[in-house]
Amino acid sequence: MSTDATAQDPPDAREGFFRRLRARVGLGPGSGLAALLGSRRIDSELLEELETRLLTADVGVAATEEILETLRGRVARRELGDAAALQKGLRAAIVEILAPCARPLVIDRSQHPYVVLVVGVNGAGKTTTIGKLAAQLRGSGLGVMLAAGDTFRAAASEQLAVWATRTGAALVAQAPGADPGAVIFDAIQSARSRGTDVLIADTAGRLHSQSHLMEELKKVRRVIQRADPGGPHEVLLVLDANQGQNALAQAVQFHAAVGVTGLVITKLDGTARGGIVIAIARRLRLPIRFLGIGEGASDFGVFDADAFADALVEGVR
Repeated sequence: MSTDATAQDPPDAREGFFRRLRARVGLGPGSGLAALLGSRRIDSELLEELETRLLTADVGVAATEEILETLRGRVARRELGDAAALQKGLRAAIVEILAPCARPLVIDRSQHPYVVLVVGVNGAGKTTTIGKLAAQLRGSGLGVMLAAGDTFRAAASEQLAVWATRTGAALVAQAPGADPGAVIFDAIQSARSRGTDVLIADTAGRLHSQSHLMEELKKVRRVIQRADPGGPHEVLLVLDANQGQNALAQAVQFHAAVGVTGLVITKLDGTARGGIVIAIARRLRLPIRFLGIGEGASDFGVFDADAFADALVEGVR
């Protein structure tokens, strides 16, 4: 009997990924948080500066208040005696919020195929995410098929075809303008007949505020359920970290529309404000499956709460 497969990075790849993440993400300019704290004593001014640093890093008001309340309580109880202890306390408070969301993607190998529906707004990095995920799953020995469900964007199918060739995944595509639900339905049938382990279905980008396009996405989900009543087995929402608090609004709306089961936070290489990951984790408690920090296949890693907190608090920019 086959066992489930958990998406994970090889140990050496994981170490390199988080080393690069630490170099690109941090709670502010200069030399990160260490430059703010230095050898200063903990007082109201320092805590106010830390609050400002958290807010400008897109941690958000609610999450920032929760973190500062925790730290102020520990300072009052004399549990944090100096700036170094405060830094460790901040890291612990961040990990407490993130840890429940650090749940890797697990592929149920009894499903043939295990259907992953990938959704998100235009430009979030869905196609690149699909390619990187396909590469990781193929590296784990799984058979993968890609469904070109974005039938509206010019060259979307061609870009997916490049990733299929690069990763050794199969591809199902139809003519531009075809019904996306029909493409994905056919892909499920094809994957089932071939005994393919995982089908990753692309969808056209859409703004979370475009109600008619969100209804179309709901239709795609219903079509998948006609082909497989248990599908989609994963609804993966791709969010661009550069969108800041708007990424949180996107997550709320997509989750309400199609029942998001996992998140991918991309383009963390383009922003020092990685704190949006904390805001999303606190608000939605959804599993954060992966992070993206660049275009290369190695710039894609399984989310780790401890390593990400290290990157935020100790990262040097």
